[in-house]
Amino acid sequence: MKRTFLLIALAFAVSAAFPLFIGGRELLLELRTLPARVWLTAVAAVGVGWLINAVRMRLVLGGLGQKLSLPRAVGRVMAIEFATNATPAGSGGALAYVYLVGQRGLSSSHAAAMYALDQVLDLTFFLAALLVIAPLLLAGPSEQHLGWHIGTLLVLLVGGCVVLWLMVRDYRRVLLWAGRVLHHFRISVVRRRQLARWILRFRHGLGLLLSLARWRLALVYALCVCHWLIRYSILFWIVRGLGERVPWSYLFLTQMLSFGAGQVTLLPGGSGGVELGFSALLAPWLPAPTLAAALVAWRCATYYWLLLAGVGPFVLLIGRRLWQAPVEET
Repeated sequence: MKRTFLLIALAFAVSAAFPLFIGGRELLLELRTLPARVWLTAVAAVGVGWLINAVRMRLVLGGLGQKLSLPRAVGRVMAIEFATNATPAGSGGALAYVYLVGQRGLSSSHAAAMYALDQVLDLTFFLAALLVIAPLLLAGPSEQHLGWHIGTLLVLLVGGCVVLWLMVRDYRRVLLWAGRVLHHFRISVVRRRQLARWILRFRHGLGLLLSLARWRLALVYALCVCHWLIRYSILFWIVRGLGERVPWSYLFLTQMLSFGAGQVTLLPGGSGGVELGFSALLAPWLPAPTLAAALVAWRCATYYWLLLAGVGPFVLLIGRRLWQAPVEET
């Protein structure tokens, strides 16, 4: 846990250094011009996102015969978001998700299948959104330089979806490949068989999820779309509140690329990479002090606030148990 706190402190330091370097003393003056209603709207948007994701979780669990009250679901969503933003590359989010969903009586393999379905739906949304906004962004002659950015994102999103589909379809090859890799690292036969059984249970769990009622899956996906549209509109409201005009589609792309760059830094919340990508993409649109103010306000709403509000539910629901003992099969 000490290492986690040190990483969070480092991430905070790196994240704060960028806007100070860009905006200097004028940063605070710009932040003072941001209306209170914009701050409240940003915080409310995050809260609505928690509520939407809680309903998504309840819908999927309900399809599997498990009940979960809305307040408990919201607490779990907040704890998962905290774990995601407090760990390198969001790795803790998957562990927290499996642990918390496993508390509802599901095996870890089925809980992991729920997490995988969640990620597939997110990937599908971002791919569809990128295909919609790409023509809008590339239509203007001044935005042709964005072609390689959009192409890179398309390759990554399509590649991710294809890899996941192939892993589910050709799971036998995945098992054989995993067995060879583990044998190379001298993992015992017992451990390899345990992993093979877990992968088979994971695939079975994913099959159960995909066999849910079509209306239920459609509603889960619709909620996924609503959540990301709201979350990715926070920056648009902040920029408008600072008196600037940047197209929503461009801000959407900026956030996708910034979060992608953040994965490279391996710091909690993508600190460093997110700020660098954000600054590089919006520098042609915003004056330096305004750019720094927008960055601070956006990170406050979509990073610092997630950590501050989520630490309570995380400690209450998980505490140190997640790191002391593995999730057991039921």
